Amino acid sequence: MNIDTALKEAMSITGAVGAALVDYESGMSLGTLGGGDWLDLEVAAAGNTEVVRSKLRVMSALGLTDSIEDILITLHRQYHLIRLLHPAKGTSTLFLYLVLDRERANLALARHQLKRIETDLVV
Repeated sequence: MNIDTALKEAMSITGAVGAALVDYESGMSLGTLGGGDWLDLEVAAAGNTEVVRSKLRVMSALGLTDSIEDILITLHRQYHLIRLLHPAKGTSTLFLYLVLDRERANLALARHQLKRIETDLVV
């Protein structure tokens, strides 16, 4: 699946209000879908690159040899889910970013669906 299809699939997750595919090295999004006046996905994507970079620095400082599967930020009305992509070959600096309306979303199901999208995504 390509980027556009992956973002459409992410937006089909119950409760989704915005999705982006982001390169955390550059802070640039490769694509966005959804969002709006109250959710600027370009700003959010750039800001969340700092979250990913910070966690990777901490893991390095601790000598952890594990990898990040996803990062969850829980707000009163939203879930912000960051899923790092792990391609079958090589390394990646990409993550899927999904914003969910907390009242409508099923977090476990959303994580499962993002994992499926990651598996099928070809960049």
